[in-house]
Amino acid sequence: MIDNQLIDIITKAVLNHVCLDTGENLTQPAEFNRLKIPVAISNRHVHLSEDHIGVLFGNNYNFKISKYLSQPGQFACEEKVTLVGPKGVIENVRILGPSRKQTQVELSISDSFKLGVKAPIRDSGDLANSAGITIVGPLGSITLHKGVIVAARHIHMHTNDALQFGVKDKDRVSVKVPGSRGLIFNEMLVRVNDKSKLEMHIDIDEANAAFLKNNDYIELINTQ
Repeated sequence: MIDNQLIDIITKAVLNHVCLDTGENLTQPAEFNRLKIPVAISNRHVHLSEDHIGVLFGNNYNFKISKYLSQPGQFACEEKVTLVGPKGVIENVRILGPSRKQTQVELSISDSFKLGVKAPIRDSGDLANSAGITIVGPLGSITLHKGVIVAARHIHMHTNDALQFGVKDKDRVSVKVPGSRGLIFNEMLVRVNDKSKLEMHIDIDEANAAFLKNNDYIELINTQ
């Protein structure tokens, strides 16, 4: 039987959230783990439709996988393309797989300036009245009249994560970036799927502004 003195010690430790082994206060780390979201920084890239893959690389072409991405089923390809705009060219632009129904080019605002295209800030897949561009591959080229966007920042969440954070698909939230260049990102789209991994996606311009690196953590501070 446990004596009363030991019971008192255990009770005080639980109430004060103090680790018996180290004396570490556990209240803040528990909250930290509950609220923090890992960061993934997205550089310029292209998603291609099957038809456009055929034009650029040949019919029935299978991309070589360079690495798998954190979101299940998605991967970076070894193959790259060149983007040609009215004012400039960007070479060695990564292709991400698998193929999509519509070709989509995702740029930063800085890339848009260099290419001379007016790419709107859009959620992925919202391509109506977006910018056009020419994509050049090893076997041919295609000219898009739409499909070029600056991808809106967003958070991927598994359905279990959404329950934990108290949000639902297509909610907009605010997140806080700590550090010497800390700031608050508003209008952060939440994308919930039972196959997603918890991760915030921002482009390289946004990451540089906040001095963020891949696998840094940000804090969800409120829903809007």
